[in-house]
Amino acid sequence: MSNPTFLITTEISERWVLRKKPPGSLLPKAHAVDREHRIMSALADTRVPVPRMRAYCDDREVIGVEFFLMEYVEGRVVSDPGMSGIQPAQRREIAFALVDTLACLHNLDWRHLGLADYGRPEGFMARQVRRWSGQYDAAKTALPASLDHSDMDWLRDWLAEHGSVADNATIVHGDFRLGNVILHPRDARPLAVLDWELSTIGHPLSDLAYLMLPYHLPRRLPQFPDLRENGLPTEREILNRYAQATGRAVMNDWPLFLAFSCFRYAAIVHGVAARAAQGNASSARADPTRDANRAMAVASLGREIAASCRFGGTAH
Repeated sequence: MSNPTFLITTEISERWVLRKKPPGSLLPKAHAVDREHRIMSALADTRVPVPRMRAYCDDREVIGVEFFLMEYVEGRVVSDPGMSGIQPAQRREIAFALVDTLACLHNLDWRHLGLADYGRPEGFMARQVRRWSGQYDAAKTALPASLDHSDMDWLRDWLAEHGSVADNATIVHGDFRLGNVILHPRDARPLAVLDWELSTIGHPLSDLAYLMLPYHLPRRLPQFPDLRENGLPTEREILNRYAQATGRAVMNDWPLFLAFSCFRYAAIVHGVAARAAQGNASSARADPTRDANRAMAVASLGREIAASCRFGGTAH
């Protein structure tokens, strides 16, 4: 829904993937295909699976916008977090493989990988709140004035007041979820992690909370299944596995990270709705009314989580 992506087939039957910025007026710092190319190039020889990069082009005279070419990876893309299209016996394996991959990413030495200037670890959460607040506010004008933004506005203001946490720096993906991973055609092994445009150096629990968000999303919307009924591991099982792999326990700030994940998810979907309303969405599946309502439903959940926090600087 963000950066248009195309399959390229050469005359000798090679297959590559071209990923580019979308057309039209874009929000500042959004659609960062240059960062995607850089981070996947840096991760090429690590245990985090990514496609091989072929080329990056910032000359807009070529196709009109920046783009890069990468390896085509054959496999399965499962967009449903409940894995309804996957055999029940394999669902737990895939869920654990995902969190193992995330733990592997967070264990990497980002400075050694040449990413010392890829992001500022200090004040990460406060900057993220400001960034997504700016993206959300900038997209508002493209949507009907009748849309109720009250929960999103409340959550934005609450996070601005309470969103500072102790710094803890790793590579963060920024949108780590099942739908952004290509799985092996048959087994539970991830073959490639995609969609790195939001990656930076920051707090790892922001990634983990985002991965765990489907455990909390409102069941009244058809996009959000009950993962426990689908045979997936419990949230506690996933969190324990992550802690064992990284030595990093989920701290008292966990509800704050969940509330922030709701805000970021809502801001992303809100932006998709705004681009659809303006006619420059990257997918024909985008629907401004449906996506805007989904964003506000998740913002409402974030408000509930935030309002339940009782703390003086740290969530409990």
